[in-house]
Amino acid sequence: MLNTRLTQAFDIEHPVVLAPMDLVSGSRLASAVAAAGGLGMIGGGYGDREWLKRELAAVNSARVGCGFITWSLARDPDLLDIALEHEPTAVMLSFGDPAPFAERVRAADVPLLCQVHTLDQARQALDAGADVIVGQGGEAGGHGVGSRSTFTLVPDIADLIAARSPETLLVAAGGVADGRGLAAALSLGADGVLVGTRFWATEEAAVSPLAHARAVGATGDDTIRTTVYDIVRQYPWPADYNARLLRNQFINRWHGREADLAARVPEAVTEFHTGVAEQDFDIANMIVGEAVGRVHEILPAGDIVRRMVREAADRLSRWAAGTATLGM
Repeated sequence: MLNTRLTQAFDIEHPVVLAPMDLVSGSRLASAVAAAGGLGMIGGGYGDREWLKRELAAVNSARVGCGFITWSLARDPDLLDIALEHEPTAVMLSFGDPAPFAERVRAADVPLLCQVHTLDQARQALDAGADVIVGQGGEAGGHGVGSRSTFTLVPDIADLIAARSPETLLVAAGGVADGRGLAAALSLGADGVLVGTRFWATEEAAVSPLAHARAVGATGDDTIRTTVYDIVRQYPWPADYNARLLRNQFINRWHGREADLAARVPEAVTEFHTGVAEQDFDIANMIVGEAVGRVHEILPAGDIVRRMVREAADRLSRWAAGTATLGM
């Protein structure tokens, strides 16, 4: 057992939060994480309305929240109302100013999680009244800003929170895939962790078995930060953002040649959609972080939660015992 401010605030058994990965974190995965004692999160992503309604309705646990890409939510803001109607345990906003939505979340008496990648973003989230700051380092899969490491970003945000808003909780994200990562995050000043890649590689994730098989043989060195798929999927991400994915032939062909890719979008879009339909992951994208190197098998999500906490508790207790012995 690891009792932290996060477990107390959300009445959960373990300080482990599922990253709300777009389309991957559906009701099945979120419910499995919640059933194992963590905090499940539905991935509202870019705002597929019918998918969101279906997955929220299918949740079978009270400890499930919903996350959104903030700049995309701004284009269809009533999606937030759809989520709030289901009385989520939390709402998480990422990749944009949370202020326009914060009051609606607070009015529903739902905790607000804000994912940030820089200290300036952390200040903005505190100004918006975030209940939980999720500090995500550049190791993480998916989108982010800059190259701050989880190992340095989290303690920087911990110090900022201590000075400005001590009651605000802090969750670490980026590169956490096992008990070592959880123990390290708690040691850095976090109250828990948000986990993406390791839950992406679970039986309940909405991920192709072919993608899982490819990931099991990969290492963190096989990932790259790029905007190639933002161009081909025609998603208008703010200029400061890029995404970490698993390298493949499509990325190798176009990374560094983004202007050429933009000039050939119709052809590239056709190729991309064909690759997705055929589950050809030399073409289709695989959004994973450096922690993919810690993935050696596809397991049930509940097993991941329990193993992570057990390993972290063991490491922390052995460290504490060793420190006590040295101090005698």
